[in-house]
Amino acid sequence: MNLDIQHDEEAQQFTALLEQEDIGELAYALPDEETIDFQHTYIEEEYRGKGYANKLIKHGLDYAASKGLEVRASCPAVARYLERNPM
Repeated sequence: MNLDIQHDEEAQQFTALLEQEDIGELAYALPDEETIDFQHTYIEEEYRGKGYANKLIKHGLDYAASKGLEVRASCPAVARYLERNPM
């Protein structure tokens, strides 16, 4: 199955879609022009443990890097990802 990740800048979130079904999200805030704060990661229970959260987080971090933003991780899942995968 192919995971598609869509970015909604107005809602400040990335949405994970699997076969057109919304299975999760990564929400963020922009406290200032130079910073992105990842605040919440959620994956539907039946899809957990399959690496989808990591793909969603990596997509968000890649976006932050492409915009030159400093990353904050209020979300524990993002903080754990960064501990295992330093930027």
